[in-house]
Amino acid sequence: MTLRMSKLHGTGNDFLVTVTGDGPTATAELARELCDRHRGIGADGLISLRAGVDGADCTMELRNADGGIAEMSGNGIRCLAWVAVREGFARDDRLVVDTGGGRRVVDLVVDPADGMLRSATVDMGPVTFEPAEIPLDAPSAFDLVATFHGVEYRGDAAGVGNPHWVLFVDDVDAARVVQHGPRLGTDERFPNGTNVEFVAVDGAERLRMRVWERGVGETLSCGTGACAAAAVAHRRGLVGERVMVAVLGGELVVGLGDTVTLGGPVVHAFDVEVDGSLGTGP
Repeated sequence: MTLRMSKLHGTGNDFLVTVTGDGPTATAELARELCDRHRGIGADGLISLRAGVDGADCTMELRNADGGIAEMSGNGIRCLAWVAVREGFARDDRLVVDTGGGRRVVDLVVDPADGMLRSATVDMGPVTFEPAEIPLDAPSAFDLVATFHGVEYRGDAAGVGNPHWVLFVDDVDAARVVQHGPRLGTDERFPNGTNVEFVAVDGAERLRMRVWERGVGETLSCGTGACAAAAVAHRRGLVGERVMVAVLGGELVVGLGDTVTLGGPVVHAFDVEVDGSLGTGP
């Protein structure tokens, strides 16, 4: 048996997407093997596109590169949408997707010349600052402080279907993301761990961001992280309701209101077939 997969990326945040329909989803072992950048195909995560239920067009299950389940990915769901359009899951210009972080609606921009998805905007739902919903073991999500190797970090926690800790820095290029990210991401106040955003304000409509993602490491982009960063900066009065978030892999557009929207490109790299016995263990 072989598994057909597509590799795609949204601003450099890359994923493998496989259509499993009503069949079994990808195992942790399969995700680890395929996402390995030296011994596998290489990706930040593996997405199973499953059949939809109760009015959803499809269901998304995401495993990070370490095999762990992730609740939601703003870039990942746009990559899933590309495959969903090709495979006939989408209804015209929208796609309703159930995720581990809740139901999401994706607005699609499809090229009329070839019927392929070029970009997508996701209604990410509301951002929460309630500690129990993030989840966060602290009385408040605001002004969380940590000191590591002599560097003091300060910022706010936020939930976008998954946990985030947005830390403000003077210079994202000089931020010690790789050195300090692993420790900050496992701070004991976050019972499920957290994604960590290192953010600098670059004007009233623009942020610069680098991110350490749970179960992956530093990535070129993080859609939910961009939403969290924009929401935190907006609550602090640093940006308006439409924010361009510059990441290492490009730019994302975040719209703030009762819910948060995330827009950005989707790029299909290639399709591949892999041995279906991978990830089954010895």
